[in-house]
Amino acid sequence: MTPGPRVSSFLGAGPYAAARWVIYGAPLDATVSFRPGSRFGPSAIRSASPVLEEWSPSLGVGLDERPFCDLGDLEFSPGDVDGALAAIGELTGRILDEDKRSLMLGGEHLVTWPAVTAAARRHAGLRVLQFDAHADLRLDYMGRTASHATVMRRVAEAIGPGRCYQVGIRSGTAEEWRFAQETTRFAPGASAVPGPWHAELAQGPVYVTVDIDFADPAYAPGTGTPEPGGGTAADLLRAIDGLRGLDLVGADVVEVAPAYDPGGVTAVLAAKVVRQLLLL
Repeated sequence: MTPGPRVSSFLGAGPYAAARWVIYGAPLDATVSFRPGSRFGPSAIRSASPVLEEWSPSLGVGLDERPFCDLGDLEFSPGDVDGALAAIGELTGRILDEDKRSLMLGGEHLVTWPAVTAAARRHAGLRVLQFDAHADLRLDYMGRTASHATVMRRVAEAIGPGRCYQVGIRSGTAEEWRFAQETTRFAPGASAVPGPWHAELAQGPVYVTVDIDFADPAYAPGTGTPEPGGGTAADLLRAIDGLRGLDLVGADVVEVAPAYDPGGVTAVLAAKVVRQLLLL
């Protein structure tokens, strides 16, 4: 069941020329390891957005004060993962080259890799902050090096050791855990960014990736790989609000799979995360 009418753009979107943030959808759904359906995430997030107010009480600012636009979804040829990744990297790069900020709606988490790579090429010293239930640090998954299970390993390789910050992780292999402890900044099970990290993240540009399964399945059932034991919806929103003041150059919200959520609450939560990111 879709929560409300299908809409073509996110709540309050305006023209590209005035936009500080540029939203676009990347409905890739090719390497999922459990339940497919995240290709419908971008449209579900947009369709849920009218339930929100444009003003955020927690941040004290509204979307009318933070101009953004919504370009709609990229179109991918079925089965062409490499082509999809290239298109994401190209569009993200063009947005950043025009001194705007990119906010991508996924799709599976693999879409983060080309977006981060494009951002790192344009912003020296980029740090990546990941909210997620899963480490996504496998060297490969079932023979694939490009997978939603390997995406943060590829990101860590792209930006260098110690520049990937992982919050909320509660699932992974023993090898992923060792790699995280040796190579990334790692806060497994945390529901917010640890205080000492803020000073580090404030030193330069930051890309934020939010896998909706960071939240417990009780609050976000509509996702492909639900993982019990996570934080609440309020925990996630407070964690996002806590990023105010950082130099965010890009972000994404991924892994919303609306078919597994008849009530549509996952898409509403994702839409509110998007709104808060726009207002930071």
